[in-house]
Amino acid sequence: MSNPTQEFIQQTIQDHAIVLFMKGTGQFPQCGFSGKAIQLLKSCGASKVATVNVLDDAEIRQGIKDFSQWPTIPQLYIQGEFIGGSDIMNEMFESGELQTLVAEAIKTQEA
Repeated sequence: MSNPTQEFIQQTIQDHAIVLFMKGTGQFPQCGFSGKAIQLLKSCGASKVATVNVLDDAEIRQGIKDFSQWPTIPQLYIQGEFIGGSDIMNEMFESGELQTLVAEAIKTQEA
């Protein structure tokens, strides 16, 4: 992985309270897992989600896996912290933990 890719990923995570590295876009997810991730975030009240379409750039697609040491996409970051993929997001949603993290991130965005 090139340094510019690593730097792009790091900067994107730092610049946005909620970032989803996914296949497709928030409006047009290109896989079911990415679609589920977006739906979960919307259900939590997240309206400002920065999305990165990993299908647009093979280096980013591999780079985010290397960055997080996580083998699958989508990958969610909230306030700079790696949360996980759609299965983990779903578990956190069911427990109420995802709603809490999203609410805190929204407060940060508005501050």
